[in-house]
Amino acid sequence: MADMNTEVLDQDQTAADKKAALEINKLSKRLHRQVGQAITDFNMIEDGDKVMVCLSGGKDSFAMLDILLNLQQRAPIKFELIAVNLDQKQPGFPEDVLPNYLKSRGVPFHIEEQDTYSVVKRVIPEGKTTCGLCSRLRRGILYRVAQQLGATKIALGHHRDDIVTTLFLNMFFGSRMKGMPPKLVSDDGKNVVIRPLAYVKEPDLVRWAEHRSFPIIPCNLCGSQENLQRVQVKAMINEWERRYPGRIDNIFTAMGSIVTSHMMDKALFPFETIKATGVADAGGDIAFDDDESCETPAPTSVIRLMREED
Repeated sequence: MADMNTEVLDQDQTAADKKAALEINKLSKRLHRQVGQAITDFNMIEDGDKVMVCLSGGKDSFAMLDILLNLQQRAPIKFELIAVNLDQKQPGFPEDVLPNYLKSRGVPFHIEEQDTYSVVKRVIPEGKTTCGLCSRLRRGILYRVAQQLGATKIALGHHRDDIVTTLFLNMFFGSRMKGMPPKLVSDDGKNVVIRPLAYVKEPDLVRWAEHRSFPIIPCNLCGSQENLQRVQVKAMINEWERRYPGRIDNIFTAMGSIVTSHMMDKALFPFETIKATGVADAGGDIAFDDDESCETPAPTSVIRLMREED
């Protein structure tokens, strides 16, 4: 009887292992397809490019580098990758982790040492948000490093969920419809910034990081601040997704399907000069009828969030 039980357990384990392997294979194909599609859709990487991959030590940048290395081997074009980490001299930062990992992968890399941690802690009062100053300092340093290394593109590890969260942050706190584009020219005008993970969902990156056993390095400067507006907005969006699965995908898709005639930006659409043509237009406005496909949303955390900020 004991032998039979053992055999059944072994069979169950084998079946579970096969299922897990199948799921990981599907995840790998999906991630590589999405990154490859984003690169193609926005012409992110071109023949002869030298791509500076910004590696923070978090799951997103590790996954970005990992996938780009694999795509580099199969791509029909030739491009270089160089990983760059900004060592901000945070207390307890394990300085050997990233170099050891990058050496094990055979990746050219550069570690830029700049004590921005002390600057931020000196300038920002205790308990206040450090992200703004930290981000500005980090951005300026990385722009300079890109020029020094001769990089033609700067790759950042922002994913689909980051992009959607940024849209709502700008709407709620900046009063503007502005997201986080997959590709743009940097504010110094000297660099092209790309986000190869633009189509990738964060939960998939979590699973990939666990599967690949990346040596994750936590951020103890800004990543641990729970009072951030970004943290609150992200929690709100995740709650929407829990209650209405697919909502984040719909929002993300909408960001690439903008009907300028149905917004309010006079710089994008000539509202002042439009006139009735007498010709039917399927894309015209239905002036008096409600769209039956839109149901009234239930009160959610967005209402509470906005009241807290008033």
